[in-house]
Amino acid sequence: MTRTSALCLSLVFAAGAALADDITIDPVPFVSTASRAQVQEELRQFRMAGVDPWSDSYDSLAAFKSSLTRDEVMAEFHASRNEVAAFAGEDSGSTYLARGNVPQSESATVVAGTTEG
Repeated sequence: MTRTSALCLSLVFAAGAALADDITIDPVPFVSTASRAQVQEELRQFRMAGVDPWSDSYDSLAAFKSSLTRDEVMAEFHASRNEVAAFAGEDSGSTYLARGNVPQSESATVVAGTTEG
């Protein structure tokens, strides 16, 4: 065996050992708190409900009712249009925020290095 092939062979074994370390086995085995009959009953009730949130046809907004009218939503949108455009701009709104024309609320985030106003 030549020196080069011995080196290549040792690198292959080293790589295999490094990849084998990625496998983890949980030392504590899973112990269910429900019996098989209880799990089967829960599954049956879920299927009988007819609502499957993992389905492609699931409509999460089917029962949604808005508290605002269309005109109120449109007025709110038009009032915030400049702010939305600023945050969607190339600088992600940093210039808009630097101007200080954002109203501060009591729950606003305070950035390190700034004073609370």
